[in-house]
Amino acid sequence: TTSENISSQMQEIYETINILAGGIQTLNDDTQRLSSESIKLQSSIESLTQDIGSLKLSVQEKSSFLDGIKRRQEFLEEEIASLKQKIDDLQYVSYDATLIWKIVSFNEKMMDAQSERQTSIYSPPFYSSPTGYKMRARLYLNGDGNARRTHMSLFFVLMRGRYDAILSWPFNYKVTFCLHDQSPQQKHVINSFRPDIRSSNFQRPRLEMNIASGIPKFF
Repeated sequence: TTSENISSQMQEIYETINILAGGIQTLNDDTQRLSSESIKLQSSIESLTQDIGSLKLSVQEKSSFLDGIKRRQEFLEEEIASLKQKIDDLQYVSYDATLIWKIVSFNEKMMDAQSERQTSIYSPPFYSSPTGYKMRARLYLNGDGNARRTHMSLFFVLMRGRYDAILSWPFNYKVTFCLHDQSPQQKHVINSFRPDIRSSNFQRPRLEMNIASGIPKFF
């Protein structure tokens, strides 16, 4: 009887060992499977990382390309505006020392001056004669210097011209400004000044334009 009990216990132990061995084998199989899946997953992650990197690079390249197009478009718009301004200037150019300057979009320009987006505007160039001095006016709608926010400041500017070499320098001619009152009252604002011939503002221009001179508290 004792022998049978021992034999029965041994049988149970063998069965338990076999069950545990089977469990260990299953765990080993699961471990290998998980390891294999982990390797595949890691490979997939690396592939996705590379794809994301390529996608980011592609997006950056396209963004850079679009930025380049935008800058080019802005440059072309500025060029078109500049050419349009030159065409407009040519339409109103005069060669008799008289400039008639009609300022369009006045309210918009005044708002620009008051907000200091653009404090001054230039008139089209004009000439004292077909072979004479090249000149223009510069207007600060909201005033300049001590006249800021209280007056309009109007200035005279000498420009570098084609015939400067044969002209007399310094420029020494009286300059007269007139703000034309278009109402029936005809209360024009007229003011003038004579150049200070000692000032470099009235010497032969070496740059595109000399420094402006005129009447800070014109109106």
